Amino acid sequence: MLLKKQTVWLLTMLSLVVVLSVYYLTSPEPNQTNMAATGQKEDKQKEATQENVVQTEEKGTEKAEGAASKTITTTADDEAFEAMRLEIEDERSRLREELTAVMANTDLSAEERNKAHESIKQLSDISVKEGMLESLIVSMDYNAALVKIDGEDVNVTVKSDKKLSNAAVVDIINLVSKELDDTLNVAVDFKVSEK
Repeated sequence: MLLKKQTVWLLTMLSLVVVLSVYYLTSPEPNQTNMAATGQKEDKQKEATQENVVQTEEKGTEKAEGAASKTITTTADDEAFEAMRLEIEDERSRLREELTAVMANTDLSAEERNKAHESIKQLSDISVKEGMLESLIVSMDYNAALVKIDGEDVNVTVKSDKKLSNAAVVDIINLVSKELDDTLNVAVDFKVSEK
């Protein structure tokens, strides 16, 4: 009887090994990046950037200096938008951590843990909606957009080449109201990007 069990176990394990081997051989290969090649590409890009900077510095014309200062200003504006985005994400990450701790706390009731789980889902949904609205607003021919949904309030910051007209503000408010049905307060702020 013991010999029969061992034989069955051995055959089961061998068949498992065969199945896994076949799966491994027939599965598509994941995208593997060649780290050496990637590093070389990055080095070439850095060298090209450094050469461009050196060439610009050597020219020394006012036109080149003006173009460089405009690029720096645009980058500073983009950095401001990214800083605001990071601040929002940091705040939400802290909230997610707190909610995850609530979910992991076995001393709390199942109802409280479910509420925490639902809140985490809502945070994810809000992030998706914000990203979608930002994309839609940028597609309206604006340089950049930042959307922050906070309960019933939505704050939209738009970077544009010129001051927003009242019609443009109304268009943005209508877009946000159409996408978010339960929105009551939409505030639109704009920043003029310097050329």
